[in-house]
Amino acid sequence: MLTEPRSGLLAAWGNALLAGLVSPDDAASAIVGEDARHRVVGLPDWPEPAGLTLALGRLRSLGATGFRVALPVPGHPLGLSGPPEFNERAMEAEEAVVTVGAGLGLVPEVAVAGPEGDVHVEVVWHCLPVREAPPADVPSLGEAERELAQALREATEVLARLDVAGSGPVAEAALDAYRARAHAGAKDALAPGYPQRAVRVLELADRVALLVELAGSSGHGGAVSAAEMAARAEALRPVERTARRAKVAAYGAATEG
Repeated sequence: MLTEPRSGLLAAWGNALLAGLVSPDDAASAIVGEDARHRVVGLPDWPEPAGLTLALGRLRSLGATGFRVALPVPGHPLGLSGPPEFNERAMEAEEAVVTVGAGLGLVPEVAVAGPEGDVHVEVVWHCLPVREAPPADVPSLGEAERELAQALREATEVLARLDVAGSGPVAEAALDAYRARAHAGAKDALAPGYPQRAVRVLELADRVALLVELAGSSGHGGAVSAAEMAARAEALRPVERTARRAKVAAYGAATEG
């Protein structure tokens, strides 16, 4: 099942902190979630790894007035503005946070440790310089909402044509479970202070992304050949891109304008 990217949680709760809507400890707790620990390395003039509470305060003192999200994949540097070193790290992680006003960005490195049944996750955020420039291919919230409406229709049509949406109880159960928690999950991910439209866009983007995920899984429906899987991926690639663009717009709504 889909989960929100860590960069989205950091941006959303970091923006709420900068707006004075949550305390530093509450923001850090929401970002860490079920992970064991988050640390930040590479902060300017700060030689030691820092906890999230200290790091967010440090970024504010360095001029950060907001946080945006990048969700790049090969061939689509969504949300990035350079330089190459930051873009390469972000592309490898497929996510990053870009500060507004401080010329810095954060890329997560996730480590999983521990025996089966007692696994814990630690995240190190690498702080690097970023170029102060318009990010790549990020729509406005209004544009994202309009694009998503069309993407949802296209995803539904593709799944129906491929006989995936109604392929069996596993797919239907996954969809029903997601719909039951989608609205509350979007609100929790976006943190206090975000407009209702941003919550709606993130909710719909997650729904579209889930349809793409279901279509790409050979576990839903009957036997699927490699050629059929490739055809599904090709048909849904523009839809998946629209969903990622919309998620970036939703997380960035607190800094829009």
